[in-house]
Amino acid sequence: MRKLLNEELPRLTKEEFKAETKTPIVIVLDNVRSHLNVGSVFRTADAFLIEAIWLCGITGTPPHRDIHKTALGATETVAWHHSYSTLEAVHELKRNGYQIISIEQAEHAKMLHQFKPAPNQKYAVVFGNEVDGVAQEVVSAGDIVIEIPQLGTKHSLNIAVSVGIVVWDLMCKMEGRL
Repeated sequence: MRKLLNEELPRLTKEEFKAETKTPIVIVLDNVRSHLNVGSVFRTADAFLIEAIWLCGITGTPPHRDIHKTALGATETVAWHHSYSTLEAVHELKRNGYQIISIEQAEHAKMLHQFKPAPNQKYAVVFGNEVDGVAQEVVSAGDIVIEIPQLGTKHSLNIAVSVGIVVWDLMCKMEGRL
């Protein structure tokens, strides 16, 4: 087996990316502190043709050198919005037909592997602050809470890792995406 060279990879141009049909998922970042995490989320969103990212509260926005450092240009392809209030963003997304999923450890949370996306449903997936998680008011305003099962002693993952796990899982389950 031979590793492919970068120029051999089937990459979309920026124009092709913007014209491509997007995965009906919006990523919502609720007061994420690390610009490096934000950049990583942009990169993941680009990789999976995610519709948009909502950067809420204190979450950093482009242009910023640390976001750029990990996004590797994805801030130029992935649509993004900023809202000072995550709760307001969630209400707007609900009005636009998105089911709101908070990724959190909570009472009655559904384990990620047990969640089955509904056909033709759009999802807004909320990921929280690195220390406090998703704000309780946002969890309460959402439709469902999904938990990533964890077996070790920490019971927490880096937000960029969580985004990758959840988006990959949803992509695998959504009809016709992979």
